[in-house]
Amino acid sequence: MEILLIRHTTPKVHKGICYGQTNLDLKETYPQELKKIQKALSTESFFRVYSSPLKRCAILAKDLSNHVVYDDRLQELNFGDWEMQPWDQINSDELNLWMEDFVNEQVPNGESYLQLSERAISFVKELKNNGIEKAILITHAGFIRSLVAYTNKTHLKDSFDLKLAYGDHIYITL
Repeated sequence: MEILLIRHTTPKVHKGICYGQTNLDLKETYPQELKKIQKALSTESFFRVYSSPLKRCAILAKDLSNHVVYDDRLQELNFGDWEMQPWDQINSDELNLWMEDFVNEQVPNGESYLQLSERAISFVKELKNNGIEKAILITHAGFIRSLVAYTNKTHLKDSFDLKLAYGDHIYITL
């Protein structure tokens, strides 16, 4: 199975804010970012497009395809109580505990990176089991990094070595 993973374009949020599943608007640069993505994908012939339902992905998905399947499993990490909080104002004891083992440690009222990874893997395995041969997934950096780690058989803790700009895309094969 061939999968093209596309990270959403630039969200409209101040730097230093913790966001994951918050439904953010896009920056005014969206039209230019969309054109760049469309140019990069102009020769692709993927049959199915799947997207996180969050606006920063859904808008891009709709602009790339008339037939999009939205799935909650493609969302970013749920940062629970930390959503939309400045990173430097999050309880330092909670933050340090999470930073020491962000793979396994669950964010208060949110999820762990391992939980995100498990739902990402479950999603692509389901696609493969349903006979999908080619797909585009429009999603988030955490989701993408976890799938790249899975396909490359690398540790989740090392997946943040993969640098992903807004609008970047990566191919993987399952």
